[in-house]
Amino acid sequence: MKKNLLIVSTFLLALAYGCKKSEEITVKKQMKVEKKDAVKYSGDFVRPYYDLTCEIVKTTPGFFPTQAARAYGYISIALYEATVQGISSNLSLQGQINGLAKGMLPKPEHNLEYNWALAANASIADIMRKMFEINISQENLTLIDQLESDNKSALSAYVNTDVIIRSEVFGKAIANAVYEYSKSDGGHHSYLDPFQLPYTVPTGEDKWVPTGPVHTPVSPKWGENRPFLTENVTQTMPPPPYLFSSQPGSALYKEAFDVYTQVKNNTPEHIAIAKFWADDPKGTCTPAGHTFKILSFLLEENNASLAKTATSYAKMGIAENDAFIACWKCKFKDNLLRPVTYIQRYIDPAFTTVIGTPPFPSYISGHSTEIAAASKIFCREFTNGDSKYKIVDRSQVSYGLEIRTWNSFNEMADECANSRFYAGIHYQQDNKYGLLQGKKVGEFVNENIKWPKGI
Repeated sequence: MKKNLLIVSTFLLALAYGCKKSEEITVKKQMKVEKKDAVKYSGDFVRPYYDLTCEIVKTTPGFFPTQAARAYGYISIALYEATVQGISSNLSLQGQINGLAKGMLPKPEHNLEYNWALAANASIADIMRKMFEINISQENLTLIDQLESDNKSALSAYVNTDVIIRSEVFGKAIANAVYEYSKSDGGHHSYLDPFQLPYTVPTGEDKWVPTGPVHTPVSPKWGENRPFLTENVTQTMPPPPYLFSSQPGSALYKEAFDVYTQVKNNTPEHIAIAKFWADDPKGTCTPAGHTFKILSFLLEENNASLAKTATSYAKMGIAENDAFIACWKCKFKDNLLRPVTYIQRYIDPAFTTVIGTPPFPSYISGHSTEIAAASKIFCREFTNGDSKYKIVDRSQVSYGLEIRTWNSFNEMADECANSRFYAGIHYQQDNKYGLLQGKKVGEFVNENIKWPKGI
């Protein structure tokens, strides 16, 4: 009898131990899944990097709208690729965007644990140093180092040392590989020569001429750079601008006269809009930087996960980079003179604009192109394709401008485009076709790249 009781007791203990062991294994597996899934991490620590990128763009010589958009693009791709291995669908950009072939980026070691927040933190900090590397100030380098260190301290709590090291090594390896990939796009170290000299400015009565102290245009060869998606350039080109004519009644004269009339009759609200969207690189962080600030606000108010944050920034980075390449290809194909030049020659020599006219041709509008591309990304990321959304943009408060709000992404994009008309620096044809081109760019980014779902 005692022997039987002993056998039963032993069996029950073994069963209990086996159940306990099974539960422990299940818990460990669940913990590992949670650690691997980038959806489980908050994206809050990422946004300050984009605020800092804005400040670095403003204070680093050679960063005009084109150079800034390119930097945002590669910074965002490095962030995404350091994070995407921790997203269940694991859709890398390798094999999807130009020049980034499969196998060009490092892979995490199989069956080993990674902390994707630490990987992302290391990657974005490192790629930022590289994208501004020659002209960046020591002060800005210190700010990057400090942000990376502060984030690491916060993100490393209760994480094993080997996981911390492995995650950071992977993140930095991604940053280095993305940087090497960036060198072949035509824009490498372009901030050292933003005017791409030597360049001969085309001449003719319809051609761009300097409108201020800068006598050579910014980035005249930028349209030849490698876009992330070929179709963003080849399939988005607008028709040529109106044929040049100085005759009253001609299409171009009417366009110029509309600008002239608008500026003469601007209301205080029109002037406020023109200044809000000016985004002068000397005072702000360029149009792309403004748009990324709006994206950061939206991610913050939606409590976006790391997966959502990295994916949204990557989409925007690709769209902004390609929008400027496509727009600049159009600008320097036609080299159309600015409204201020036309009006002073043929309508009113005393005409002045609300804000300074940027040093590059008129057709098409860079602001219109980039914000339209962004609007398509915003719609997909925050409204599932619908434009309606309450947007609050407080990005310009630090520059002494008021907060602006809109009820849809389309309304926001239209206002940005119209701001250039109110300012007197763009014809309406520039804005109309810029919006059309930008929307195509954004749609291609959404549709022609396979992105993670359900994040």
